[in-house]
Amino acid sequence: MSRHHGDRLDLGAMLPLAGDGVHWTLEQDADLNVNLVHLDPGHEVGAHVNDAVDVLLVGLDGTGEVEVDDHRHDLAPGVALHVAKGARRRTRAGGLGFTYLTVHRRRAGPAIGPPREQRT
Repeated sequence: MSRHHGDRLDLGAMLPLAGDGVHWTLEQDADLNVNLVHLDPGHEVGAHVNDAVDVLLVGLDGTGEVEVDDHRHDLAPGVALHVAKGARRRTRAGGLGFTYLTVHRRRAGPAIGPPREQRT
């Protein structure tokens, strides 16, 4: 039986990034899902609700704001924010863009069901 002792990734060497989207993700069959995300200046991930898992956002480069249930949180390198499952969130990049990590428990396959407003 082989043991996995971890993989090292130098995130600082990947910065700065350009172009909206996920630039790296943890591909292993692990309990965690980790994504390196970048938003160009002024761009955003629109408001949405994640009913499946809590999410930790960790600022790496630039600045951004995360609105969670109508409360604004400013993020910058080294600043982290916990977003509880079921909260509505929107992420917007500042004037220099925003690069951040999202970390959460790996989800099961996609859930198919009625829109949240119709759930009981």
